[in-house]
Amino acid sequence: NNFIVLLLFCKFKKLRTPVNVLLLNISVSDLVCLFGTTLSFASSLRGRWLLGRSGCNWYGFINSCFGIVSLISLVILSHDRYSTLTVYNKQGINYRKPLLAVGGTWLYSLLWTVPPLLGWSSYGIEGAGTSCSVWTVQTAQSHAYIICLFIFCLGLPVLVMVYCYSRLLWAVKQVGKIRKTSARKREYHILFMVVTTAACYLVCWMPYGVVAMMATFGPPNIISPVASVVPSLLAKSSTVINPLIYILMNKQ
Repeated sequence: NNFIVLLLFCKFKKLRTPVNVLLLNISVSDLVCLFGTTLSFASSLRGRWLLGRSGCNWYGFINSCFGIVSLISLVILSHDRYSTLTVYNKQGINYRKPLLAVGGTWLYSLLWTVPPLLGWSSYGIEGAGTSCSVWTVQTAQSHAYIICLFIFCLGLPVLVMVYCYSRLLWAVKQVGKIRKTSARKREYHILFMVVTTAACYLVCWMPYGVVAMMATFGPPNIISPVASVVPSLLAKSSTVINPLIYILMNKQ
């Protein structure tokens, strides 16, 4: 599904709009999971982690990295929709800002996913023993990293999205009686698509974040191995949902 989105983007020049560049970045980050999820799939078939310490580090890093890229891309999209619909202007298409934003999402993600490889916390085997993450190491240093990760890679991004969409919905309500142009209607349609994408992302990833915090700071064995698998699978499902939203909701 993600490959089809990339193929359409490459084939049709009309699709290469600034907002679609950010959506494309999410599809690229979803494709990266091929290099991680395939490892947990193979391990699940055998009932144990097959690739040792280095494979665990790679899996934890690559899945954390693409998840944060997707979330920060959605934060930037929420701000883009807010600025587009509340400070509307007729400037020409500008790719500089979205391309800088794409680079920024990857740099921000690397800033938070590389430290466990360098010694601040570490990636370890989680849940049923067929995948890896940072939540499994029970040390003070690891707890500090997890708190920072939760604040800066889930809490603050979600607050920014909630703020932008709340202000945006208030602004839309204020001007609801004004006659909408066709261009403005297109912007509202894109807004609806982006809000749907963000909502689905949070539905997929929030349970995983909550369970991870419970497993880290709660009593020992508060989360059973079987219970920990469900949020993990739900988080992985976001890579399938995103391209379906783009294909079904984008009139282009």
